[in-house]
Amino acid sequence: MPTLFPDDSVGLVEPRLIHFDQPLRLASGRTLPEYDLVIETYGCLNADRSNAILICHALSGNHHVAGYHSPEERKPGWWDSAVGPGKPIDTNRFFVVGLNNLGGCHGSTGPNRPNPETGKPYGPDFPIVTVRDWVESQARLADHLGIRQWAAVIGGSLGGMQALQWAIDYPERLRHCMVIAAAPKLTAQNIAFNEVARQAISRDPQFHDGHYYEQDTIPKTGLMLARMVGHITYLSDGGMREKFGREMRSGTLNFDFNPQFEVESYLQYQGERFSTAFDANTYLLMTKALDYFDPAAAFEHSLSDALANTRCRFMVISFTTDWRFSPERSREIVDALVEARKPVSYAEIDSQQGHDAFLIPSPRYMEVFHAYMRRVAADVPMEATDAC
Repeated sequence: MPTLFPDDSVGLVEPRLIHFDQPLRLASGRTLPEYDLVIETYGCLNADRSNAILICHALSGNHHVAGYHSPEERKPGWWDSAVGPGKPIDTNRFFVVGLNNLGGCHGSTGPNRPNPETGKPYGPDFPIVTVRDWVESQARLADHLGIRQWAAVIGGSLGGMQALQWAIDYPERLRHCMVIAAAPKLTAQNIAFNEVARQAISRDPQFHDGHYYEQDTIPKTGLMLARMVGHITYLSDGGMREKFGREMRSGTLNFDFNPQFEVESYLQYQGERFSTAFDANTYLLMTKALDYFDPAAAFEHSLSDALANTRCRFMVISFTTDWRFSPERSREIVDALVEARKPVSYAEIDSQQGHDAFLIPSPRYMEVFHAYMRRVAADVPMEATDAC
């Protein structure tokens, strides 16, 4: 009987919902009395629970990192290229955990989930969360799973920021930290892009001050515009030129304001798809978490001081055409780690894919990824539990 999935796929996977009764005090001063996290796991946890890897997602990511939810699903998890048998994050060696962060819109407690006090969706009443809040909730998740120390915490973009915060807040609970296509804090330009996206959403007449659930509608136009602006920043000029150039849909000018160039149609398609799959209030929350991230602020704005107590090894990866989180920003992290005398490896990958390059399995990127993960695997026992 032929296999339904590729040999290097984790195959069929099923999300799990984990409930936490312990209140979570947030950086904002507010408290979540209880909350849920949705996770997926791949591979087997070994006998001494030393082979666990946490995958932290970016702005629009979620717990569905790899594999398929059904035989009919055409598109696998968002990082399927990196997670699976024989892939860089090899599920023959590692037990991999992906989750949907607090405030997310894919099952974890967030704006589109019921507020236990009212029975209605939280909506705009859901508190703003920070990267440190996420890391605290993830540490509690590790406790629940019986994982005292991660073999590695790995993330790209906003996920890389979470990995870095893990190393600072819980230095004894991870052996390796992989920060991919990230930055130690946002530039003014990045904050500006996020604000344009938030304004596009909040000024949509269907937003209803965040209470659109009660109106049985969504701010579709605002979400489309937010995604279109964001998507432009994830691509490089060269990549867009190579993919679209100035190609036209019909080959002739129409002399009207409808989409005529292929790149226009592509952006509209991306915006349309996103507007029906992602929650607007969650988008606002995620971009604010990006804006607020600045671990050096608590150390008199010294990143090397913020990293002084870290104990893990670091791998930092950047991409040449990523102008959203440029290689210069990754080198800031590397320089701070060197100044703090911490073990760090760094790779700058030549790529035309811009910020999206961290999701694309280019040969050099995969070579570097594989090489570092072999180092992570070197001190992990092979045997797995019988229960897996």
